Amino acid sequence: MVIEHEQLERSSLTRYVSPKGDYEGFRDEDHYRVKLKEWGLSSAKEAKREFLFKERNYQRVVTIKGYETYGKLDEFNTLVIEFQDGNLCCIHPAFLKEMQGSSFGKESMLQLEDKDFSTEEQVPIKDVKEEKQEPKPEPKKAKAAKPKKEKEPKIELPVDKVHFTASVKQFALTYNPFNEENDEVVVLENVQIVQEPVIELGLAWCSHSKTLKKFELAPGDQLEFDGKVAKKKLAKGKDVEEEFIVDTAVIYKVNNPSKISKS
Repeated sequence: MVIEHEQLERSSLTRYVSPKGDYEGFRDEDHYRVKLKEWGLSSAKEAKREFLFKERNYQRVVTIKGYETYGKLDEFNTLVIEFQDGNLCCIHPAFLKEMQGSSFGKESMLQLEDKDFSTEEQVPIKDVKEEKQEPKPEPKKAKAAKPKKEKEPKIELPVDKVHFTASVKQFALTYNPFNEENDEVVVLENVQIVQEPVIELGLAWCSHSKTLKKFELAPGDQLEFDGKVAKKKLAKGKDVEEEFIVDTAVIYKVNNPSKISKS
């Protein structure tokens, strides 16, 4: 399946749909294998690494680098694939799966030229019988339009390790599908990245590691520490008590906090 020659890659003929921003990567080999099985792309013990991306008159080899989530509960995924020339592109898992079939491109139900890989799969509308038209009621007076909420400015997260100040909001539990257990986490509030200018994150979370447990933290404790931050939403725990549930979305995760001080 290996394609290493530039003339076969046909980079200029492919329409790339780039990721919207940061996307989820795979934590380890087991995570990769579980996600492939979920998408219907591989169920073997040795997870498949290379897949075919097909157009009408050529095909290219790609690997899966990660995925984006969408939906009210982040229950849907869009794959982020990488071509041999280094380009990234988003594609729906079902469409990539269809591409692996030998008959793809001959009488495919999906049209590649008009397909937007980054959106949800559309569900066909069921045929309905025509009914007799009833008199239309008089139109109601239009309600006054509500003022649109201003979008919050997008935060550019630093890549390197930075210094934080924060306070402990609460302790929570998040479900880990790999060990099928809930993991302990610390939810932080008033989180700031101390730099010029200061970045206000609001809420963030981190694992309740052995290092943090030594500080015997309690809600309200003020903390300073170094660490890295990433955009990763806190998943809810499974069958947990109300005190371990967070009542609002927490979308930032602090990784490997160090040089911790408590006041």
